[in-house]
Amino acid sequence: MIWQFAISFFFSERELWMNKQLEHLLLEVQKPGRYTGGELGSVVKDKSNIDVRFAFCFPDMYEVGMSHLGIKILYSLLNSREDIWCERVFAPWVDMEELMRKHNIPLFALESQDSIADFDIIGFTLQYELSFSNVLNMLDLAGLPIRSSDRRDLSPLVIAGGPCTCNPEPLADFIDLFVLGEGEEVTLELVDLYKRHKPKGDKQAFLLEASKIPGVYVPSLYEFSYNPDRTIKEIKPQKGAPARIQKRIIKDLNKVHYPDRFIVPYIQIVHDRAVQEIFRGCIRGCRFCQAGYIYRPVREKSPDVINRQAMALCESTGYDEISLSSLSTSDYSRLEELLGDMLSWTEGQKISLSLPSLRIDNFSPELLEKVQKIRSSGLTFAPEAGTQRLRDVINKNITEQEILNTCKTAFEGGYTSIKLYFMLGLPTESLEDIEGIANLAQKIVDLYYRNPQRKKGKSVNVSVSVSTFVPKPFTPFQFEAQDTLETIEEKQKHLVKSVTSKKITVNWHDSQTSFLEAVFARGDRRLCRVLEAAWKSGCKFDSWKDCFLFENWMEAFKECGIDPGFYANRKREYGEIMPWDHLDYGISKRFLIKENQKAYEGLTTPNCRIECTGCGAAKFREGICVESR
Repeated sequence: MIWQFAISFFFSERELWMNKQLEHLLLEVQKPGRYTGGELGSVVKDKSNIDVRFAFCFPDMYEVGMSHLGIKILYSLLNSREDIWCERVFAPWVDMEELMRKHNIPLFALESQDSIADFDIIGFTLQYELSFSNVLNMLDLAGLPIRSSDRRDLSPLVIAGGPCTCNPEPLADFIDLFVLGEGEEVTLELVDLYKRHKPKGDKQAFLLEASKIPGVYVPSLYEFSYNPDRTIKEIKPQKGAPARIQKRIIKDLNKVHYPDRFIVPYIQIVHDRAVQEIFRGCIRGCRFCQAGYIYRPVREKSPDVINRQAMALCESTGYDEISLSSLSTSDYSRLEELLGDMLSWTEGQKISLSLPSLRIDNFSPELLEKVQKIRSSGLTFAPEAGTQRLRDVINKNITEQEILNTCKTAFEGGYTSIKLYFMLGLPTESLEDIEGIANLAQKIVDLYYRNPQRKKGKSVNVSVSVSTFVPKPFTPFQFEAQDTLETIEEKQKHLVKSVTSKKITVNWHDSQTSFLEAVFARGDRRLCRVLEAAWKSGCKFDSWKDCFLFENWMEAFKECGIDPGFYANRKREYGEIMPWDHLDYGISKRFLIKENQKAYEGLTTPNCRIECTGCGAAKFREGICVESR
């Protein structure tokens, strides 16, 4: 009844924003706070003074979407313009969706409670492939045709960005245009173009002009043809569209817009804290890691800017924890200096710092000393493979001795819990490599008990978490086959049998979801039919175990006459045309082929600060990959 009182009070103050029918429905759902809006920091504007209404859609539940940094940045950026009102939209959970459909309530934005069908632009962020079915479901909940060809008017325009747009083809029939790369500049360019075309409302004229904006991909302007063996024969641009579309990047992170306030949710979210971005890109070249390639080159913020922005966020939100965000935080070139500056004020204000993504090979005693001041929980590292041979194949560039030295340093600093991330199904993997995971974990356990400085009576816990390798576009392993489901299950069982110590716990991700992820990661636009068929059969929230309907997906593939193994379990020839070959993320195919060949030779490639590897991303920095240090 506490929620009933809170909702009643809240809506008495916002009668113009929420109709009474919706108010009553919220009393019947699990977490009403997902749908109310009105949080501290949310932006409400006068619709009569707005030229463009933008619905920022995250195709997952509120708690996940509100933890995402990208939505915070673009929400703040768009709302900094007086002529734009950006509002948030999340996928309603199954209990809320059922009530919305029963009572004919369309999908609405949190700030105004207006149907997103009334907005000018609907923008989706695509963070993972298993959210694709939710994109279709959200469009349908809004009362809109899911296929872009059936939405003939300019408004609402449906666009999408995010890392999955590096291969957008499985969504090509549903999205009007995709934004490739980083969105701060190009999104505003698109909004300005939309304003110019809005009076006439000619969608095709707008899309043709939008295709000339660097970083904008209009899928309807490209024609795919196929060979008899089902591989792609040609990707042909139409009506003067560019043959290749280059991603957008922000060159100077010190000058780009960053929020000085975040929306503070009423309910607990996945990452309920302030987040401060410190750099983009990655100096490493792990051959399986898509993010490490598509976000190149590395660009860092200065410690002064980071410090100032972090202080502003904590002051405006009241958060007592701030996370330093990047792909590999310990690779920030001035990390110890930054931590020293930040600890000078966070300690006094009792604000804790979170350092995700620490590297094993640069975890120094000096860094440990600072980490101990800001985090007392266990440490997490990612060796990825259990043997040195396989770590060289994937270009992890860490040795077993470095792993053990780092754990020794952690144990001497008082830590008793270590979490290790590994992958199963990596190219060239053998049963010996799988046994190596168990052997490495056991060596770490033994190392703890050999430590003369350990506290008596305290035991160690080494947690081993294994995921299934998924070959991704724009990586050296984009050519590789994923192991079949049967093979992965056998490897999981072999790993469990190889672990003999009770001090080691083993967890693994569901291999069926990884299989579907692999299908859509490298799929082409023929998968649009499968996606639509699966959605119509009830598939949604596919990344959630309670909702995932694997049998429905397999039936959809069968219904459409498409073999999912063709996309997931088939090795590609170097000369094959990939569904993303007309998109330019700065990484040349020649470089990816070279790195793939080196993997099979067991040869490693140094990181970008040691030597430029000629991947192609240097063109985004006018010939310079990273700053000289």
